[in-house]
Amino acid sequence: RTTAIKMAALSAQTALSGVAVAARVQKAQAKRNVVTRAGKYDDELLETATKMTMPGKGILAMDESNATCGSRLEGVGVENIEENRRRYRELLITTPNLGDHIGGAILFEETLYQSCSDGTSFVD
Repeated sequence: RTTAIKMAALSAQTALSGVAVAARVQKAQAKRNVVTRAGKYDDELLETATKMTMPGKGILAMDESNATCGSRLEGVGVENIEENRRRYRELLITTPNLGDHIGGAILFEETLYQSCSDGTSFVD
């Protein structure tokens, strides 16, 4: 239970820093236009990028290396093992209403192969 409380505190801290980053990104986006050429995938690329960067949405950076993620865990007294990193990431991606505020996520390679406790892939 103590581990869950510590991980929840870490999650809240991470979420708040993510909100600040999203606000800076949104402000920066308002100042420039981007021209993209992707050939036959122009429409799909534009649609995807538009959905990911809608006003009020940011990109969740979950691309921390095992060492960096482990430093965060160890900072709150949680052992840096794969299961604890998985549980930390699960805590992030199962945040209620996350999709209302996040348009996409950047993942570390280990995360691509991890799943929630119910078996749902993190990628799904």
